[in-house]
Amino acid sequence: MNGFVRFAREQSFHPRWYGAFVNPFFIARRGLAGAIGELAPKLRGRLLDVGCGRKPYLRFFDVDEYVGLDVDSERSRSQAAADYFYDGHKFPFDDETFDSILCNQVLEHVFNPAEFLAEMNRVLRPRGNLLLTIPFFWDEHEQPFDYARYSSFGLRALLECHGFAIETHEKVNANMSAVFQLANAYIYKVLPESTIVRGIACALLMAPITYIGLFWGAILPKNQDFYLDQIILATKRGA
Repeated sequence: MNGFVRFAREQSFHPRWYGAFVNPFFIARRGLAGAIGELAPKLRGRLLDVGCGRKPYLRFFDVDEYVGLDVDSERSRSQAAADYFYDGHKFPFDDETFDSILCNQVLEHVFNPAEFLAEMNRVLRPRGNLLLTIPFFWDEHEQPFDYARYSSFGLRALLECHGFAIETHEKVNANMSAVFQLANAYIYKVLPESTIVRGIACALLMAPITYIGLFWGAILPKNQDFYLDQIILATKRGA
């Protein structure tokens, strides 16, 4: 992997201030990384990263063992990061084998959420913690496998119905910066699918929009009904 690809990938999930010049989703990703980093110390012991992708937030977790699980597909196998694969229904683990679970930006891609949450509950030990993030305002992505958006009330009810008690529930980027992030997402999607074109547009057009958005997001009042993502820390209820 050449130096620029490494730099761009790093700025995709852990953007510094200059990352806006290569990351059109800077506002969303910066907010998400900050929220995950803040709650990461709550996850301990043996941790399962469900839908791990390339394990972009591995660095945040000081745990005994970090296990990556992904749905069995050509894409997930090509990333060569997952330790285990599953068939979209049953996780390949015995009951109560993990102390913690991370599920980051995955639930919206699950067409069988009841079965999926039941599996997370099954492999998690009693009183174990689940850290879950999910988008709220966002474009359809990873088509055709984008199935749902959950309000804060719907997400809470869904987790509670499947054996989890909510400990912390936060809305990420619940301010004016969300509008500017959505504008950048719109621009990105209407541009030609060219790395060069999108790269130039990001540096010259989307980066200024990002910085303007961050300014107004800091100045104007927050709006808890208008936000990009949700993050929840939940605990499996004891038997």
